[in-house]
Amino acid sequence: MVKSEIKSEITRNGWTMTEVVAALNQKHGRNDTVQNLSNKLSKGTLRYSEAMEIAEVIGCRLEWKKVNG
Repeated sequence: MVKSEIKSEITRNGWTMTEVVAALNQKHGRNDTVQNLSNKLSKGTLRYSEAMEIAEVIGCRLEWKKVNG
């Protein structure tokens, strides 16, 4: 579910996975690949900090909301 949610947000905000990885590499001085990101999403090993970095790059914000109940 997290994989499809993140990929959907990337697409919905007009980005491709390639563009996101390139922007993350430039911003954080890394040399990651699209395959690396895809593997993390598929295996469920993406760290929360990495999800926050992706959100920031595509112009979004992760937030916690209290649910009634």
